[in-house]
Amino acid sequence: QLEKSHPPIAQVGESSVELSKALDAAADLLRESRSPLIYGLSASSTPGQRAAVALADRIGATIDTTASRCHAPSIMAVQQVGESTCSLGEATLRADLVIYWGVDPLKTHPRHLERVVEPTGKLLEGRERKIVVVDTEANSSESRADMSIRLTAENQFEALWVLRGLVKGIELEPSVEDRVPFDQLAELAKEMKSSRCGVVFFGLGLTQGELGPRTVEALLVLTQELNDYTRFHARRMRMYGDVAGADSVLCWQTGYPFSVNLACGYPRYNPGEYSASEMLERGEVDCAVIVGGECIEVLTEEAQRQLSGIPTILLESPGCPAPFTPSVRFCTGIYGVHAVGTAYRMDEVPLPLEPFLASEYPTDEFVLQEIERRLV
Repeated sequence: QLEKSHPPIAQVGESSVELSKALDAAADLLRESRSPLIYGLSASSTPGQRAAVALADRIGATIDTTASRCHAPSIMAVQQVGESTCSLGEATLRADLVIYWGVDPLKTHPRHLERVVEPTGKLLEGRERKIVVVDTEANSSESRADMSIRLTAENQFEALWVLRGLVKGIELEPSVEDRVPFDQLAELAKEMKSSRCGVVFFGLGLTQGELGPRTVEALLVLTQELNDYTRFHARRMRMYGDVAGADSVLCWQTGYPFSVNLACGYPRYNPGEYSASEMLERGEVDCAVIVGGECIEVLTEEAQRQLSGIPTILLESPGCPAPFTPSVRFCTGIYGVHAVGTAYRMDEVPLPLEPFLASEYPTDEFVLQEIERRLV
């Protein structure tokens, strides 16, 4: 048990080796690769994410984050129509109407209500904040809501367009009432326009399906149009870890947030073509660098099966074992526990991380930089 809780710093196959030998082995694998992939990054921090981008640039790799498996449709929608958004602090201080759409915060973000919605803001007195839950399935957060609207996955897009029409005062066809809960949407539109400040927190329930990006676009345009009458914002409910930081660092370094290919010496962006799961499923990757073992479970089953059959370099934290034995494994320290770093909150606010435990494990930044140095 003690050995399992204190894994070796470096392994080649199932054998423990010195760190320098593992670094040499990793560099050899990448030197022989013609189509490498760097994936993960959401369990890392800004220094490690920068080092991953630098390594990808050096070897002409494709680099992707876990965003390609979760909020990719939302990011693509933001690229198309923009986003009227705010920080979590502004939502706490100003918002008297909070809408959760396609997310169950009590399950996925258990402290969100406690930290963001329930506190009394400086501009709000008493219980002035109304909570609305919109979802396609049973939602435990409905017990805390003033209004609950149940849709189907297929009519979310139409429901948002109905809301846009109601907000603008457009007369809609009578047949609309047969396809969506019209009376509830009319009441919601009234609440939206009469609020002093509103925020829609939306999750993966809005992004799923063939119309994912277009559905999110409809929501973003709705919040923009509501600003003709009041103050209104939209904010994505991101997954655990520093996925927002990974997107921010990739944007800063390459101009694109995820699914970036650097094989031509300049960044190319194309979700699907350069997304980790899809590339692995098509057998287009001959060597993978995984930054964060917990990122593997986000991939599809077929992608995981393909990943286990190619040379793999894994950087993981203690206690996060991979579902297969990688070619080279590095156990790295945790930012904010063992090392200094920066993490981005779900609203893209950077937060400094300070260590409180000494550790013999290197950071993923050090490992990635040392691998790159050996490739010069």
